[in-house]
Amino acid sequence: MSDDRELLARAVALAGRCPPSRTAFSVGALVVDAGGGVLAEGWSRRRDPHDHAEESALADLGAGWRAPPGSTVYSSLEPCSSRASRPRTCTELILAAGVDRVVFAWREPAVFVDGEGAELLRTRGVEVVELPELAPAARAPNVHLLDER
Repeated sequence: MSDDRELLARAVALAGRCPPSRTAFSVGALVVDAGGGVLAEGWSRRRDPHDHAEESALADLGAGWRAPPGSTVYSSLEPCSSRASRPRTCTELILAAGVDRVVFAWREPAVFVDGEGAELLRTRGVEVVELPELAPAARAPNVHLLDER
């Protein structure tokens, strides 16, 4: 669990690299192997204005976007389950990559969509861990989106 907190804190910190947006959350993500080694990192809008953090990190796995057995995705925000900007959600991408675990800090608030990523992942056999004690840090780069609601 302490490794989960440390790795999730790293993902939360990556959200600080996101270019600002009034229409999307700033999120950081890591893909980690079964031994705790970081395979890839990503953040929202890293290469393209429509990039999501998990998508950005999974893309760094290379051709096929396949994660090794026992891998975990750490994300500052619950993986999206609905998306207008791309054909596949982060939840779908995580499932397609064969990720075994997802650890996140902050449940997606109903600002843009209703978040159901954690539930969808669980129903497909992915272990999902929420560490809400890191949610305040995950919300911090997004406070401008929350103040108006």
